[in-house]
Amino acid sequence: QVQLVESGGGLVQAGASLRLSCTASERTFSSYYICWFRQAPGKEREFVAGIGWIGASTSGADSVQGRFTISRDNAKNTVFLQMNSLKPEDTAVYYCAAARRVRQLNRVEEYDYWGQGTQVTVSS
Repeated sequence: QVQLVESGGGLVQAGASLRLSCTASERTFSSYYICWFRQAPGKEREFVAGIGWIGASTSGADSVQGRFTISRDNAKNTVFLQMNSLKPEDTAVYYCAAARRVRQLNRVEEYDYWGQGTQVTVSS
């Protein structure tokens, strides 16, 4: 099975940047659709961004408003989420997820594999 490990979270001030990484154990990682979800306290898990296996097709949630960029390095089995101009509203646990087939990419139920998450906290 695919094992996903997230890293790069931390405590930062508003306006700062962070880059999250999601590294997979499987070399077939490049054939998966990969996305980032986030979950804030008291809220449901929310789709953030996703990227296709060739890296040319990307999707982003309206909530990140062009501030976040997703990319992947298949040679390293890694997907990145570059987060700029962070806001306190971005505070959440960020999860990496993977699936071979996705029809509704913003639905949690579509994904077969999940990482354990990395905490991002943005102070005012």
